[in-house]
Amino acid sequence: MKKWLSSLTIIGTLIFLGACNNDEAAEEDTSKEENTEEVAKQEEGAAAEGQEQAEAPEPDLEGIPDVVAEVNGTEIDKASFEEAYQAQFQQAAMMSQMSGEELNQDDLKKQVADGLVNQELLIQEADNRELGANDDEKNEMITELTESNGMESEDDLYAAFEEQGMDKDQVMEQVELQIKVDKLIAEETGEVKPSEDELQELYDQQVKQLEQMETEEEPPSFDEMKPQLEEQVVAQKEGEAAQGLVEKLKEDAEVEVHV
Repeated sequence: MKKWLSSLTIIGTLIFLGACNNDEAAEEDTSKEENTEEVAKQEEGAAAEGQEQAEAPEPDLEGIPDVVAEVNGTEIDKASFEEAYQAQFQQAAMMSQMSGEELNQDDLKKQVADGLVNQELLIQEADNRELGANDDEKNEMITELTESNGMESEDDLYAAFEEQGMDKDQVMEQVELQIKVDKLIAEETGEVKPSEDELQELYDQQVKQLEQMETEEEPPSFDEMKPQLEEQVVAQKEGEAAQGLVEKLKEDAEVEVHV
């Protein structure tokens, strides 16, 4: 949950988009991915027979400066970077173990630093446009967080955050930032109505991926997946709008990155 809040729509979306810049190349190399999956399966089988698996990598945070970056005079400090890095590292390490490829932490550090810069640019732009979050909006998001995390009450949610070092005021501060940036991205995206062709194309891609996995499980029908497909198309367009806005903001911004 803390990871969700520290990521917001912001760093999580923008780092994801940066990684997706290589999607086309990855799709062209499907056979390589399939071979990698097969190797991973063989390694799992070997581990089951008692052979040792490679140890999971540990995050390397040595030498991180006290000020990781400066954006229009606003500093991004070491603590913020380390929190974001830990969250992204967990995902990257998991993907590294699945693919068998070594995790390049220097590249990941640059991605996280860039994501935090992008995040700060969006926050500053939301403030420039005087976008805010009222109590009803914040309470609605807290309710959504409570339900999506399977908590019985909001008190349980706050208690869980407290265990992770975030008090209620800090949680509400992050929620407010999330809402402001969501509004900013919504302004940039405009109303999104995915076409049937877009949904069908995405559905066909996902069915193809399932077929390549050679699973015996039958893929859901188009109608069953349609709500999920619509969400994915909207999220993609919102991410593209956010990335486009960041690129424009960077043209006039004063940015220094120290990692």
